[in-house]
Amino acid sequence: MRLGLNLGYQTAWSTPAGYLALAQEADRLGYSVVWAAEAYGSDSPSMLAWMAGQTERIDLGSAVMQIPARTPAMTAMTAATIDALSGGRFRLGLGVSGPQVSEGWHGVRFAKPLARTREYVDIVKLAVARKEVAYDGAHYTLPLPDGPGKALRLGFHPPRAHIPVYLAAVGPKNLELAGEIADGWLAVFYSPEFAEEQLASVRAGRARAGKELAGFDVVPSVPVVVGDDVAACAELVRWYAALYVGGMGSRQQNFYNQLATRMGYGDAARQVQDLYLAKQQRDAAAAVPMEFIDRTSLLGPKERIAERMREYAAAGVTTLSVTLFVADRESGVLTLRTVAEALDLSGVGE
Repeated sequence: MRLGLNLGYQTAWSTPAGYLALAQEADRLGYSVVWAAEAYGSDSPSMLAWMAGQTERIDLGSAVMQIPARTPAMTAMTAATIDALSGGRFRLGLGVSGPQVSEGWHGVRFAKPLARTREYVDIVKLAVARKEVAYDGAHYTLPLPDGPGKALRLGFHPPRAHIPVYLAAVGPKNLELAGEIADGWLAVFYSPEFAEEQLASVRAGRARAGKELAGFDVVPSVPVVVGDDVAACAELVRWYAALYVGGMGSRQQNFYNQLATRMGYGDAARQVQDLYLAKQQRDAAAAVPMEFIDRTSLLGPKERIAERMREYAAAGVTTLSVTLFVADRESGVLTLRTVAEALDLSGVGE
């Protein structure tokens, strides 16, 4: 199992310089990849391109680039450019986002997300491989018929003809799609105790493509808080869990709430959502079960984190990407070092 660092996106309390410092420390410590995110604020490729020239070995991944935000050809251009800037270190993580962002921010209908994702990935792969991009799909037609457009190919030679593709997936059908068409899965709220059900969906997709799970990168983003008091560590993650389970999406369409329900936390998930949507965020956070937080995070002293890492590795994780819940850059650097030491202690690192 390798380590990754998930920086997320820029917030009111973060800076690009701070993120760069963490990425450079992860690079020095031998982390395999640093991921940047986007929602409706900072975008991921700009951040990654900036880091490409200021890091040496660590891979640079989008977690994610939003499918409704860009045409597939534009995504291929961006991916190939960052891969060239970084000397072949880019990983392309893609996701459809959710209805509120897709339709409210990008003006793109959310309907049929799986079919759109399949076609989108097809076109990205064609373009990165420098093949003529001609495609006749239900959602994308290139070139447009009855017009002046012509089938084109990427206008420069990137370092690689194939850039690893990852899908952010939560539901069973999306997990099957990731297994079938992608090189890896970007997971959230991944619990070793529940992993087998999710991996079964991934395996089904791999089987459809004539492949096995071996070689497929399972990459959960896992909150980490180092400290002696596990319950106190969990408090720092509680608000994040409440936001996703309670407030990310509508009452009818919240993928994270549905995931928590499939994990066996249905009653708590409904309560968290009811409170969050009633603008009682503090009560919603208090309603998130401690067990749910502990099972989906790395909490406590180094030794406890190392033991939990063994469980993640046994549950199929190949890249454990940590999300730092820290107050400042210095605490983040110390946490990165402790996580690296914990992996050494666990005995499951590559």
